[in-house]
Amino acid sequence: MRLSRDKLNKLAHSVTDALAAMDEVDFVEDRNTIRLEVRHILEELLNHEAKIDAAARQKIESQKRTILEGSQEWDILYRKYYNEEVKKLGI
Repeated sequence: MRLSRDKLNKLAHSVTDALAAMDEVDFVEDRNTIRLEVRHILEELLNHEAKIDAAARQKIESQKRTILEGSQEWDILYRKYYNEEVKKLGI
């Protein structure tokens, strides 16, 4: 999933606000530093997801015969290869 820079910032703000509202959470750093770190973590997760998606699609494309995207077989293979890639990364 691709998110725009504005949506990532909005999401990072929301996560930081939710953390700040928790009584159990005390910030050691200032709030903006926390927000930037949350944004960095979200960007890394989205980059991992994009790589996993690309790897799963590449495996399907490397099959001997053409498998149409959207078909039941394509969906089953995509899920299988996607899960294999997730396990490789230990996510």
